[in-house]
Amino acid sequence: MIAILTAAAVAMIASLIGTRVLISVFKRLGKGQPILGAEDRGPVQHIKKQGTPTMGGIAILFSAAFGWFIAHFRDGLPFSDQSMIIWAAVFVLGFVGFLDDFLKVQRQHNRGLFWKKKGYITFAICIALTWWLTAATGVSETLSFTRADLPGITFTWPLFVIWTALMVWGTSNAVNVTDGLDGLAAGSASFGFIAFTVIAYWAFRNPQFYGDVVNPLDLAVLAASLAGACGGFLWWNAAPARIFMGDVGALGLGTALGLLAVTTNTHLLLPIICGINVIEAGSVAVQMGVFKASGRKKRLFKNSPIHHHFEQSGWPETTVIIRFWIISAICVSTAVAMFIADFTNLQSLSEMRR
Repeated sequence: MIAILTAAAVAMIASLIGTRVLISVFKRLGKGQPILGAEDRGPVQHIKKQGTPTMGGIAILFSAAFGWFIAHFRDGLPFSDQSMIIWAAVFVLGFVGFLDDFLKVQRQHNRGLFWKKKGYITFAICIALTWWLTAATGVSETLSFTRADLPGITFTWPLFVIWTALMVWGTSNAVNVTDGLDGLAAGSASFGFIAFTVIAYWAFRNPQFYGDVVNPLDLAVLAASLAGACGGFLWWNAAPARIFMGDVGALGLGTALGLLAVTTNTHLLLPIICGINVIEAGSVAVQMGVFKASGRKKRLFKNSPIHHHFEQSGWPETTVIIRFWIISAICVSTAVAMFIADFTNLQSLSEMRR
């Protein structure tokens, strides 16, 4: 537990300081986030935010990694191969996001070079990374809900790689879609990482039920460091934001959430933990579906993702953010409650067999 608290505290302080440094650096460089205008059906109410420094996700990812590293100075906490592969994946996807952010800022247009190609590129990368995780570690290759043997459907190795790649790719893109209001993505992601901290630590404390989770304590430390880093970043990203997360942060955090679900055997619990991200990404999919089905004449929402719909319906931005945080907290609480309820049931069954 001390290692978990150390990781979270160090990451939060590092993120708090590191984000402030990034704000100064990017302001000195004189270029910031471009905003889509009315011609692109962008959120015109956000035009006033144009020029705000972006790529704050750099501070989140490096601060979290630093907090995780410092926590390992405590005896009894080895560096696990699962966590190191997760970090590699986070920084690889984060780098793709950084390239896109950089090009947006350089060109002063909100569609980077990878606008139409980024989905294919990131999915190919996700396949390579989940293949590495599967081949190099003892991660359980079953479809799981709250543990490896529930429902316990065993995948063939190639199918497991594709399935987990879809999980990671979908989560990273869903977090990216959510990152449209000040503090929304960072706040909801921090709730998700807190949930995975609880789940991984619970698995560590109860190996008789979660023996398929490899190195759960290190996974808990990793999740806690990311939660702490998001918290430190929120100090500067809360409305009105002085810096944006950017794709570098959104893709990195989404990748971490997806891979934590893979390594803690909570595949089917992930959509509940990331419920707000599912709603956001789903609203975009529904909007596109209705638009195409109507011959490009009708739209279901005033704008998508759905947080922009509520803004254009008259909700102040801070109202949308806080209400979406509440929805995220409800989703995360529900997921953790389901995990603990299953544990309680397992414990009861175990006692009855004695």
